[in-house]
Amino acid sequence: MKIGIVGLPNVGKSTLFNAITKAGAEVANYPFCTIEPNIGIVPVPDPRVDFLAEHYHAKSVIHSTVKFVDIAGLVKGASQGEGLGNKFLSHIREVDAIVHVVRAFDDPNVTHVAGGANPENDIDTIKLELEYAGIDKPVIYVANYNESDIADDGANNPHFQKIKAIAAADHAQVIGICAQVENELAALQNDEERAEFMQMYGLKQSGLDRLVVAGYGLLGLISYLTAGEPEVRAWTIKKGDTALIAAGKIHTDFMRGFIKAEVVSYDDFVKYGDLLNAKEHGRVRQEGRDYIVQDGDIIHFKFNV
Repeated sequence: MKIGIVGLPNVGKSTLFNAITKAGAEVANYPFCTIEPNIGIVPVPDPRVDFLAEHYHAKSVIHSTVKFVDIAGLVKGASQGEGLGNKFLSHIREVDAIVHVVRAFDDPNVTHVAGGANPENDIDTIKLELEYAGIDKPVIYVANYNESDIADDGANNPHFQKIKAIAAADHAQVIGICAQVENELAALQNDEERAEFMQMYGLKQSGLDRLVVAGYGLLGLISYLTAGEPEVRAWTIKKGDTALIAAGKIHTDFMRGFIKAEVVSYDDFVKYGDLLNAKEHGRVRQEGRDYIVQDGDIIHFKFNV
């Protein structure tokens, strides 16, 4: 499943994309720097996976992933072909959801196609072009604000407050991010340096982690877990999927020869310390093929070869 990053030119889309994916997309202070969409696959932060990996001393650790697509900036008239609009809109049709990046900072040194930051007009422009093109996607708004807005999460930024009001009216999520700072954070390879950097800005969780998790949820996805010494892994399924479908994610043989699923919730696993103790307390269940898998279920499938 893919999430498209959209917005007007020069609002910080490619900077945000680079921070998310570390993909090195070109970033420049002029419109249409991005022509062909850049694509990156990003792991979904999940402390449950990290806990289980440490518990089992797992040799392999695999997180769920989300695919992000950096789509070139749209302009007014895109649906009639302005600014290669037809080409860019075709890229949006191929994604499952949208991250709409909105400029929430003033900087005369960074070109804005409409002369300056105006969130209401910027959002209306994109919404109208998508509507004219017949494109309707679930959306998360990202307000790209200044470094000085990080400490209070844009509480005193009037642009951000306008974006929040629009998002509320659209029943959509909104996340405040300083794309440039997030890009600097993503470039740090050392965990200790990252921790110091986040502490300097008072960040408990990076904006990008919040965005990736929100995007995963926006697509209606959940994770179930398989765990052991060889591998701890999060498997992506849709909310409402059955144990049979979940088994098929691992291998079609699991689906074809399905017998039952041995299930314990992550919370019960943590509460009782391990699978054996959870089983002794009656917290490990034997479920059939029609069981609706819950986010965070730890599952062991039994099947006929």
